[in-house]
Amino acid sequence: METVNTKLYVLTGFLGSGKTTALLKLLERLKGSRIGVIQNEFGKLGIDGTILRNDDIQMVEINRGSIFCTCQKLNFVKALAEMAQQDFDYLFVESSGWGDPSNVQEILDAARIASEKEYDFKGVICFVDAVNFLEQVKDEETAFRQLKHCNLAVITKTDLADTVQAEQVAEKIREINPVCEILESVNGEMDHSFLQKDLRIFQWAESEETTNSVETKPKSLFMEYEGQVEKEKLHKFLAAVAPDVHRIKGFCDLKETGWTQVDVVGSLIDYKECGAFERSQLVFISKIGPMVIKKIFSAWEEHVGSEMKLKN
Repeated sequence: METVNTKLYVLTGFLGSGKTTALLKLLERLKGSRIGVIQNEFGKLGIDGTILRNDDIQMVEINRGSIFCTCQKLNFVKALAEMAQQDFDYLFVESSGWGDPSNVQEILDAARIASEKEYDFKGVICFVDAVNFLEQVKDEETAFRQLKHCNLAVITKTDLADTVQAEQVAEKIREINPVCEILESVNGEMDHSFLQKDLRIFQWAESEETTNSVETKPKSLFMEYEGQVEKEKLHKFLAAVAPDVHRIKGFCDLKETGWTQVDVVGSLIDYKECGAFERSQLVFISKIGPMVIKKIFSAWEEHVGSEMKLKN
């Protein structure tokens, strides 16, 4: 069995926790290194893959389900085995926000057998949303498992949370995982000294069967529309749908600002300038199953009114 020099990190964190933003900053920090990325989206569209893609990294996208689920596990093993042949300095795996990494060691073992090469696995990093995590972990086993099976927890959006809330998040992390290291991050900026450590020494939980399965997959939908929409109308639509979804993200052409990256988590609606696309697209991860379809159609008709298409 050959050991490759590629340092492997698995990034987890519930929907909207800031994984992609932090990874972008990390890639800037490591510019000049040979880097691979396996990017996992829960929905059909690779929104985050579009944000990450550049000529300096080699990326594989795995969409339509969690890489830890039986529905995508073989594709994940295959991607890991193929990436092991590339002699990267670093390989980052960004799992979907619904990814439960409880079985990550099982998958790495399978990739080792398939490729006859072994990564220098450094650990699992879990990103924790300071604003929304306390509510998420009440209702979602996935958010609990992501923390339980991490080696480093990064509390994000600390600039948007008050001191008491941030302290409560840190206390909850310690309740779930007493040994992982804890860092804070604002807009993806964080201390990167963990790159000089073997995070696996901060291991708390043994491997177990993942909760990700075809039966537990939340409903995901994507919308397309042509032309421009007023920002105020889109904002009212997003605010109306937000209580019934875990996440909304995508790219929209707005009358006031042109092409804009849209990101909705809880009550937070964020807009950021981006490059042009052929048409506007939004992805929705439902909290209420297929019932969200009616909610999306009615809210769009009330607040926007132009033609759009909604697809599985």
